[in-house]
Order: sequence, then C-alpha cells, then structure tokens
Amino acid sequence: MRTLPAAQRTARIARWAGTAAALTALATACTHAASATATAPNGISAAPGQVTVEEPGVSLSITGAVAHLDPSGSGTLSMTVHNGSSVPEHLDMVATPDGGRGVLTGRAGAPASGSMTSAGILLEPDSTVTFGKSGPSVRLTHLHGVANAHTLALMLQFGVTGLVHLSAVIPAR
Repeated sequence: MRTLPAAQRTARIARWAGTAAALTALATACTHAASATATAPNGISAAPGQVTVEEPGVSLSITGAVAHLDPSGSGTLSMTVHNGSSVPEHLDMVATPDGGRGVLTGRAGAPASGSMTSAGILLEPDSTVTFGKSGPSVRLTHLHGVANAHTLALMLQFGVTGLVHLSAVIPAR
C-alpha cells in the first residue's frame, strides 16, 4: 500500500472534513420544522407579510405585505413601512422571483415621506408610509409560478438598510 505525502494527506483530510460539515449542516437544516416567525441573531425577524430589522443605525419594519395578483400574475404590493431610525431611508427596488422588478411610483407632491426621489421612495426618519391606494405604489407584472402559492418571495433594496427579504401574502381568490 502506498503512503501519501503529508501535504496530500492534510489536503484530503481537510476536504473530507469540509464535506462532512456541509452534509451535517444540510441534514440538520432539513430535520427542523420551520416556525411561523424566524429570528436571526443579527436583529432581523420575519413572518409571512412582515419583517423587522433592528441593527445599529437601522430600525425598519414592514407589516401587512400583501401581493394582490390577477390570474396573469400582475397586480400591486400593499404594505406599511416604518422607518424608526433617525436618518432618511429610501426604497430603491423590489425584485420578484422570476428576475423581474416591481415598478415604484411615489406619492405626488413635494419631497416628503412616500414621494419619489432620485434615490427611490423616500422614508423620512421616524415615519410610516402605507403603500397602496392613496400612497406610493409597487406594480408587479407577469409573475409566473405563484398563482397557487400563499406567499410571494420578494427582495426589497433600501438605501441604508440594504437588501431585505420579504414573503408577501397572496390572498386566496
């Protein structure tokens, strides 16, 4: 039997240990039931239709997120966003599962919470903005594969908070 040099033995052991760790992590993740509310150690908590981010310099909560879609997969996203921090925030982009993007439209009028600026929809410090009927809006178009689902996975890009994952509720028809 041939003996491998020390460097090759070390590399082989490292690969084996990495593979074992990855398989253990996958098996562990697959055996735990998902809870309705998940809290990450970095100050993010989420449940269908809501997410909260509390970190140094950031206090953002989204509640009541509902995707109102017609049979073609088009519609609007309604939600309430609260910027509890002391700095202005902007919603820059809403990404959909099929690689699309929601169309953002700000509330008409002078620069104030809910209005469209060059950086996105403005969220003044310590303000709450309701997206939907009379406020700013997010238009979703031709989403595929979500007609029978109960949630729609979205990614919202904010100027200060960064990327936020949100599961919007899809009401039953």
